[in-house]
Amino acid sequence: MIDSAQFVIRCNLPPLKNSYEKHVGIKTDLVTANPSILLEKYGALNGRRRPFVESLRSYGNSLLLLPAFSFSLNTPVCLRAVYTIEDFESPIRPVFFNPDYLQNLDLFWRSQGLRAVRLTTGIMMTSLALELCDNVHLYGFWPFSNHPHKLYALTNHYYDDKRAAKTEFHAMPAEFDLLLRLHSQGVLKLHLGDCQTGEK
Repeated sequence: MIDSAQFVIRCNLPPLKNSYEKHVGIKTDLVTANPSILLEKYGALNGRRRPFVESLRSYGNSLLLLPAFSFSLNTPVCLRAVYTIEDFESPIRPVFFNPDYLQNLDLFWRSQGLRAVRLTTGIMMTSLALELCDNVHLYGFWPFSNHPHKLYALTNHYYDDKRAAKTEFHAMPAEFDLLLRLHSQGVLKLHLGDCQTGEK
């Protein structure tokens, strides 16, 4: 279902290979890179940079959205990512958020009752999609630590064992409540069921 979409946005450099593709697809038109991933997984790109470039291969020539100008602390590592992409001649194409857009987005969601130190990448990408697309479908937006029906423990991402995001920065349950309201109003479609592979 994801691969059949006209435009696919993926958040925070998720792996698509190693049997994940049967659950999440592989098509990517835009992928985001959270600076914390660049810092923790790729050593802020201060040392060996090839692993970072190789990790981008599965996204082909998609757009890579870097929050270089959201906070001044993010600018150096995001620019190193751009220089690395250029130096290794990766086909991926870096793009940036306009800081005014991010500020206005924060003001808008605050006007809707959302109180968070920082908006999540998920709500930012949802907002962008709602502005650009006729039909918006969201997958993987479940901010709670247990399965909704079977109650077993869930990880924060499908590809790692991290339990929860940094709650001091994000208000994920509050964001989810807003997304659920938009789903109920028919503005977007939240897909909350288990992964469907198409296999019988």
